[in-house]
Amino acid sequence: MDLTLRVWRQAGPDAPGRFETYAMPGVSEDMSFLELFDVLNEKLLADNEEPVAFDHDCREGICGSCAMMIDGRAHGPEKGTATCQLHLRKLQNGSVITVEPWRAAGFPIIKDLAVDRSAFDRIVESGGYITAPTGAARDANEILVPKEAADAAMDAAACIGCGACVAACPNSAAQLFTAAKYSHLSLLPQGQPERYTRVVAMVEEMEKFFGSCTNHGECEQACPKEISIDFIALLNRDFVKAQFKNTRLAGQRS
Repeated sequence: MDLTLRVWRQAGPDAPGRFETYAMPGVSEDMSFLELFDVLNEKLLADNEEPVAFDHDCREGICGSCAMMIDGRAHGPEKGTATCQLHLRKLQNGSVITVEPWRAAGFPIIKDLAVDRSAFDRIVESGGYITAPTGAARDANEILVPKEAADAAMDAAACIGCGACVAACPNSAAQLFTAAKYSHLSLLPQGQPERYTRVVAMVEEMEKFFGSCTNHGECEQACPKEISIDFIALLNRDFVKAQFKNTRLAGQRS
């Protein structure tokens, strides 16, 4: 099949950017979208041109590195699919495809299609862990976990931190990511002792980098793991509760 790529090129964070057009004739429809860029970069190197910088790692839809905006849609036209899982047979032969990096202030461009997503790391570091002392290791089956809670926690833990939710949101909000990372710990028994300090820490850190959620729902549609916006409701509910619970606890300690 024959494709044409319009790719955003930007030498560095402070350099001006531009679109460059590349003809890609005779590519296999069985290629993944990242393999298409591998072929493009081989051609550019053969012509002594600078290859296109883009993030990738596992290429199995697990790591979340393959962040690309394809024709205005995060990860491309196929729902529930990361860029590395998008195959060219899902695209129309002869089409012109525009490829851009995530466009969000919280994700500054490093080079070309590669962006800095370390803001997500800051959110997780602020509270996405469990520090409550639990003593010696116990057998797993000694801790009773309701199946509904386990299933919901697993659904939230499916988040790969790719940033598609932020890229798709008109406000560049990170509520879906934060809610998923918060919920997969806080729904389980082990996460209860720090539940309400965790939600405040993670939300406050999130708000340093990203906009506010106004329930557009674009995040859920763009998520390659189809994580539900119901988790945002849980995050918001617990954040409101935390304002009362944490104040009361502080009063008891004083």
